[in-house]
Amino acid sequence: MKKVTRFSFTALTLAMFSLGLSAQATEITASDRAIRIAQESMIIDTHIDVPYRLINDWEDVSKATERGDFDYERAVSGGLNAPFMAIYIPSSYEDNGAYTLANHLIDFMEALVYRAPEKFAIPHSADDLFAHKEAGLMSLAMGMENGAPIEGEIDNLHHFFERGVRYITLAHSEDNHISDSSYDIRGTWGGLSPFGKELVVEMNRVGMMVDVSHISDKAFYDVLEITEVPVIATHSSARKFTPGWQRNMNDDMIKALAENDGVIQVTFGSTFVTTRANQHRARIQRLVREINERLGEGTTRAQAEIAKIREENPYPFATLKDVLDHIDHIVDLVGINHVGIGSDYDGVGDTLPVGLKDVRTFPNLIQGLLDRNYSEEDIDKILFGNTIRVWRAAEAFAAQAN
Repeated sequence: MKKVTRFSFTALTLAMFSLGLSAQATEITASDRAIRIAQESMIIDTHIDVPYRLINDWEDVSKATERGDFDYERAVSGGLNAPFMAIYIPSSYEDNGAYTLANHLIDFMEALVYRAPEKFAIPHSADDLFAHKEAGLMSLAMGMENGAPIEGEIDNLHHFFERGVRYITLAHSEDNHISDSSYDIRGTWGGLSPFGKELVVEMNRVGMMVDVSHISDKAFYDVLEITEVPVIATHSSARKFTPGWQRNMNDDMIKALAENDGVIQVTFGSTFVTTRANQHRARIQRLVREINERLGEGTTRAQAEIAKIREENPYPFATLKDVLDHIDHIVDLVGINHVGIGSDYDGVGDTLPVGLKDVRTFPNLIQGLLDRNYSEEDIDKILFGNTIRVWRAAEAFAAQAN
């Protein structure tokens, strides 16, 4: 295959970064050093919601697009090598077509590679990421967000592994047949279901990484009790900064994850990063509900008052500093070997922090880490090394078990 020099950039592109004009005019100025690291290192982002975005709003992301947080051109500008494409299955698909939807979304990713084979490839191993990078290709790894498509059949796990899925987020916004969800107060299983426990064992055996984002605290500890390999939290942050919000991980959980040799992939959405943003949406929803009850939903007066409320209460975006604070906290708590990146681009709407608005902005993140005195070796661990370690541990265990 002809080697594609996708990491060559014009002086204009570099000048835009240096002037801080990338990423929708952020306030961050990425240095030449940060840009060099972004282009020369490997960057793995363990959670980007492109597939479900495309099923609802098709654009050819092999080219520059007008919408969304990801396309090939912006990803190349940001130095992104390996975005894990989230095969996201809404909770409403539990027992209602989840298997079919998952296959459809994987078809989308295969079609994208078919459309642009000089740009994209689907990796089936950790080593493939390096081979693809050497060939100038972006690795479209896949992870399944919500285990609903397994539908209680171990054979379905094997099917999705063969199709290229390399992690499964066991649940999403509601309890399912595998696990309780962090968002669901029912606690259907008190952690993992009996089938969920069997599934984790089989995931270990085949080399499928277990993703503990989205599941309840009890389910998290069930996973750690069962798994024989490190696990990942593909898009979670530190609960220290969002007290009481189970979707993020508390300090004891982060310590337990580190003891497992796993990795928490810090996510960017403002709701995950600051209490102010976390509480904002709930407050606005409460005010809207009160207005609709008082004035009548859909009435002119209600709509005018809702518009006024939104204008007077603008969304409190987090900043790059806030995201870096999460990374610092995790490193201070358990060390540099247990933190990575899981942005949730294309998955959190217009809630992304100032300075990290789309996939062009990884140099901004790197600059922030440099400014906080992280070495290039440590930055490499955050960008890819820690994630590669977990992936290879899963592969090694599977090779031994089979």
